[in-house]
Amino acid sequence: MKNQDRTPLLDVLLARAKRGVTSFHTPGHKNGQGIDKRLRSYTGRNAYKLDVTVFPEVDSLHDPVGPIKKAQALMADAYGVKYSQFLVNGSSCGNIAMLMSACHPGDSVIVSRNAHKSTLSGIIMSGVWPIWIQPKVDQHLDIIFDSDAAQVEQALHQFPEAKAVFVTSPTYHGVTTDLKKIADLCHTHGKLLIVDEAHGPHLKFHKDLPISAVEAGADMCVQSTHKILSALSQGSVLHVNSDLVDISRVRKILSILQTTSPNYLIMASMDAARRQVFFQGERIFSRLIRLANEARERMNKLERVYCFTQGEIRAKGYDLDVTKLTINVTRLGMSGLDVEDLLAKEYGIQVDCADLFNLIAIMGVGTTRQDVEKLLTAVEDLDRKEPGHEKNWVLQLPSLSTEMAMTPRDVFLQHRSKRVPLTRAAGHISAQTLTPYPPGIPVLIPGERITQEIVDFLKDLAEKDIRVSGQETEELRTIKVVATR
Repeated sequence: MKNQDRTPLLDVLLARAKRGVTSFHTPGHKNGQGIDKRLRSYTGRNAYKLDVTVFPEVDSLHDPVGPIKKAQALMADAYGVKYSQFLVNGSSCGNIAMLMSACHPGDSVIVSRNAHKSTLSGIIMSGVWPIWIQPKVDQHLDIIFDSDAAQVEQALHQFPEAKAVFVTSPTYHGVTTDLKKIADLCHTHGKLLIVDEAHGPHLKFHKDLPISAVEAGADMCVQSTHKILSALSQGSVLHVNSDLVDISRVRKILSILQTTSPNYLIMASMDAARRQVFFQGERIFSRLIRLANEARERMNKLERVYCFTQGEIRAKGYDLDVTKLTINVTRLGMSGLDVEDLLAKEYGIQVDCADLFNLIAIMGVGTTRQDVEKLLTAVEDLDRKEPGHEKNWVLQLPSLSTEMAMTPRDVFLQHRSKRVPLTRAAGHISAQTLTPYPPGIPVLIPGERITQEIVDFLKDLAEKDIRVSGQETEELRTIKVVATR
């Protein structure tokens, strides 16, 4: 175990800032001297002194030999993995890099359909064939679950040629799948397990949280250090945890994908966040777990609001990071989007995201009891108000295990497409991604054969005036398809 009390990158940046070094390097604000006065009057100047560029003293993210190399080694040691690399483009960059590192063009990958949209970017850039697993819809809780071990096992038997399995765990709702069982299945079949663990950088540091991907045996995973921990936005990390992964290839691909002008303040905040969670994680998350459980108990005493529990999720074969509060508001007679808007405008509260059914309130290392009390007071106030008209919305998905007639990469690169009326789209190959919210899962992917069931589903959404992300026009009347001639 390395000395986890060290923060080599943060230390170098702070020492340089205190020396008052005169800057003749980028960025142009020169240690904050040129920052707009209105901005500087609020932030002060000190943070800008840590915004430097690549030179020997502060090291290079693309060829680290000094403090960045040491900071990444400490990150790997803290998580118990073979190699960790800082990401300054967020976990989206990491998802793309994992697919490009694990696979070659023409390989196939088993992927749950509820993967983040950056996964499709990785599929396009790597040139792989995606083998989609249908997510599980729970109409009682109004959420969608990621693939379970039984679905992965079935896909492995059905598609033995697959190179890897790509899983998202936790989901936005904090639900985790049985990663240990999935990892064992993958390795029994000689496949890599790749995990988008963007919402789980904290799981390793408390015994009452679900098992983390690195502890479960994932070969690679990405984590958003900024989502729950104290790193600045865009700060994420890619972990390599297997001899089956070529670390030099991972580094080369990340060097292609990441900026040559990384923000050193972001990287320093990751260095500090690692030290903080290593030493204080048990205490911090004990407090957050206690606050979250108290919040659930109080909300579930209300008449028209509900927040599902860890016990309910475990009964379905999954687990739950309880620090994420999924607040079902359908009985208020409003959509989650409407309630999100009310909370922001009338109560000064911003949740992470919302859909027709739920709000998702994410707790992090900086969440206080006062914050939770403010949210509970607002929700209790809304619960007392006269409800709106009852909604008869139903969370549903069409069958998404359709034929992949072309790779998404080929569709993206060939630039030959046309628009056809939605009513006549069945049988064509999709040239666009269409994602309705809810459920926030693409019902069409470039390269897929469009089925009549998907056409009917999209027509129903259009009739309900539900906008579909990616539709490109005000009304969903046409679909972009591959032009065969």
